[in-house]
Amino acid sequence: MPSKLDQLKKMTVVTADTGDIEAVEAYAPTDCTTNPSLILKAAGMEAYKGLLEEAILWGVDRNIPTSRIAARLCVLFGAKLTSLVPGRVSTEVDADLSFDVEGTIAQARTIISDYEERGVGRERVLIKIAATWEGIQAAARLEKEAINCNLTLVFSLAQAAACAEAGVYLISPFVGRIYDWYVQNEGKTYAPETDPGVLSVKQIYAYCKNVGAKTIVMGASFRNKGQIEALAGCDSLTISPALLDELAKDEGKLTRQLEPVSAAKQAVAPMSLDEKSFRFMLNEDAMATEKLAEGIRIFARDMRALRALVSQRLQIAGASPVLT
Repeated sequence: MPSKLDQLKKMTVVTADTGDIEAVEAYAPTDCTTNPSLILKAAGMEAYKGLLEEAILWGVDRNIPTSRIAARLCVLFGAKLTSLVPGRVSTEVDADLSFDVEGTIAQARTIISDYEERGVGRERVLIKIAATWEGIQAAARLEKEAINCNLTLVFSLAQAAACAEAGVYLISPFVGRIYDWYVQNEGKTYAPETDPGVLSVKQIYAYCKNVGAKTIVMGASFRNKGQIEALAGCDSLTISPALLDELAKDEGKLTRQLEPVSAAKQAVAPMSLDEKSFRFMLNEDAMATEKLAEGIRIFARDMRALRALVSQRLQIAGASPVLT
């Protein structure tokens, strides 16, 4: 029997959640997602020293700020990944722009320009943006420029519904972080069929199919193989190399759990959210509010660490970092 990974690929777009190029080569996903945490980890690996040095040299030649060099480094990793997968690569806007509509749009355009400069068309790239109200408004405008977006850190139906209404290309509901919150706050453990993170993605999937949204639902942030199996059939799933490896070694039968036609038949009330109703619904959900804020803090922290790494390398190269 084919492995569960091979079975999953027949019903779901499998996306690698990594900046590790060797892992992408090993598991042959369709797409790749990255974030500052993953790029920071990969940038510290000897195998990718060349990409870091390329970004440093590019910055030295132009007297570019460290923040811009760090963003360029993320594009270098992404461009390399596009040569390994047939689909798209997600590259994240700096998390410190999560509440800045114009800043998000400006950096998204710069990221696309950097990719195009390297011969990678915008149809191969997703701009990854935190699903704040401001992030969703920025994405709505970017989609009209044919700059497709991946709205990340989705923890609630309110976020998903607002993204679908805005015409966002793809959303990433975070299974594992929802699971973590409920384990910590309720002191329980959950089987896949009762896992709050899994149930959240199923609810979001049913909503999008029921209202006819074209938005792709991509489950993310998995803690175990059972969570992935419980969402087999979801539009897309982004999976870490460790869990891809587990799926590749498992030759058991994988049963499809989500299917668009049956999901579209579920009774779901469509939502139309303005800023006030969105913020109130999000505020009413303690888990979503806390995990969204925490996720932004973590990504911002790791982007600052990536900028610090760039600054150190600039000093080694004999250049004076421009800290903006």
